Amino acid sequence: MAAPCGRGAAPLVLVALSAAFLTYNALISTRSALLPLPSTAASFPGATASRRLGAAGAARRRAFHTAVTASGSVYNTWQCRVMYHWFKEARRARGGAEMGGFTRILHSGRPDEFVDEIPTFVADPLPEGIDQGDTLFSIGRGHLFSGSKRPTYRNSKYILMAEPDHIIVKPIPNLSRDGRAAAFPFFYIEPKKYENVLRKFFPEYEGPITKIDPIGNSPVIIEKESLARIAPTWMNISIAMKKDPEADKAFGWVLEMYAYAVASALHGVGSILRKDFMIQPPWDLEVGDAFIIHYTYGCDYDMKGKLTYGKIGEWRFDKRSFENKPPPRNLPLPPNGVPQSVVTLVKMVNEATANIPNWDSYAAD
Repeated sequence: MAAPCGRGAAPLVLVALSAAFLTYNALISTRSALLPLPSTAASFPGATASRRLGAAGAARRRAFHTAVTASGSVYNTWQCRVMYHWFKEARRARGGAEMGGFTRILHSGRPDEFVDEIPTFVADPLPEGIDQGDTLFSIGRGHLFSGSKRPTYRNSKYILMAEPDHIIVKPIPNLSRDGRAAAFPFFYIEPKKYENVLRKFFPEYEGPITKIDPIGNSPVIIEKESLARIAPTWMNISIAMKKDPEADKAFGWVLEMYAYAVASALHGVGSILRKDFMIQPPWDLEVGDAFIIHYTYGCDYDMKGKLTYGKIGEWRFDKRSFENKPPPRNLPLPPNGVPQSVVTLVKMVNEATANIPNWDSYAAD
């Protein structure tokens, strides 16, 4: 049985701290400051100059810094470019006053050609061998947010951990309250179902298994000081789970999500569960009041608008179709009958690529 993480796991702590402290300084770098926004009128609904006219004081005190971890692959990079486009549009729109700076944490260990387009901190990858060859685990987000030196998160006391495949549909306010993080509840994070496995990392003396929220690390808005406490433990638990055959088999590609949920519970940081934080087409049919579209699933339909999930459709949008080459501009819109969420997703990808400079030559390479 693995030793309970967060208590007496000194070797793992040293790995996490020594490997990651440079990365954790990402958000105090000069690239993490607010960038000048385009002077052209935003196409985002409700675009306004409200950031300059009003929302100082309280909004600044509640401002959060958006951090996105990225690998630097073609697949990851085009998503980051689209995501950052919509981040800027949301930040400049009415209601975007609490959206502060932005940092892409690039964990490839080397800069790319987009460091001047997207505020970027180049982080070191995980030490060789720790990920055990698992490319999903090797993202090592706990590693990327750990460190012995706390960042200032310029003008921000809070952090939004987001993903490259998030499209911001409308301005996001600071949804966290009273020391509690705001997080999206995932139906497939089931602490009760895996209680026997999780007790290796969350012993009974820590309390009932229900203290572990059904969350991952993203999307999450959290106080930066809470994240500073959670991150090393998150890293340690990720490593311990990966080394534990039972946990590795049980959690698979969501291992780090479970590790984050456990680390949060160990540090007493509860979550306000916000189902409206994001939607996930094609299963969510309407955008509704959501703040984010997460396009993790493929969207396959026949020409009558019927979902053909599990079978390549006559019409499809799947980010995995563009693993080695970015999508072209003007992707075909779905046929009639396809849910509004999917239509909105494709329209927003198209609008982003239409406005990002040199996308045609970028996608043609």
